[in-house]
Amino acid sequence: MPDAPLPKLAVWKFSSCDGCQLSLLNCEDELLSIVGAVHIAYFPEATRAVVEGPYDISLVEGSVTTPEDAERIHEIRAESKLVVTIGACATAGGIQALRNWGDIEQYRSIVYAHPEYLSTLATSTAIGDHINVDFELRGCPIDKYQLIEVLASHLQGRRPRIPTYSVCVECKRKGNICVPVANGTPCLGPVTQAGCGALCPSFARGCYGCFGPQDSPNAPALSDQLIELGMTNDDVIRVYRTFNAEADAFRAESNRLQALPGPSKQGAAK
Repeated sequence: MPDAPLPKLAVWKFSSCDGCQLSLLNCEDELLSIVGAVHIAYFPEATRAVVEGPYDISLVEGSVTTPEDAERIHEIRAESKLVVTIGACATAGGIQALRNWGDIEQYRSIVYAHPEYLSTLATSTAIGDHINVDFELRGCPIDKYQLIEVLASHLQGRRPRIPTYSVCVECKRKGNICVPVANGTPCLGPVTQAGCGALCPSFARGCYGCFGPQDSPNAPALSDQLIELGMTNDDVIRVYRTFNAEADAFRAESNRLQALPGPSKQGAAK
């Protein structure tokens, strides 16, 4: 009997920097095994070959920022058995979601000589705000080993083993000294999902929240701690509004801080 056809993999780009797609290409030795287990049907970053759907797995990078994006993502969903969003842009709108708190018409007039030619939406939103997503892989960029785990789990018919606990767990496992406790360095590790290997705290830097909120974040409590370390309310709002500004927990906390009455709070320590 002939061998069963390999599952068809498609990789799609929306508004993004391509970094998460490159994480797949950066798998190096592991990429050979991936290529042998799937048929790469659509991946403009890697090949000009285009194989028509339907697709078994669609990896989607980037946020929805144009009317065309909003239409195209529904077409991809209809052609895909499994949709996996990869990276902060696809899972939380990305850093371009900062427009959601600004005036998009003002941005258009400042950046573009002829803004009338630009077709864009007033907001940048996650893929999951438009279609049903089967799995979200966080990070800015994603971790290549987590990507391999997601692909392998689908091929093996099991659920991906991706951690949802905080970066603090990774710090403990590596034996890192807690940078807020030891150095008074502001850190989003307690509310951020693991996945980077506690990269920044390993070099005595505070976590920037690249992987978005962990499964049970207590952002208000962390905000109080950041203010005690010397940050103002405005400072704390800015640390939540970066790569994952539109992630539910980060958005809710930054909006709560912004709505507080009176001038920005100033921490006791400077």
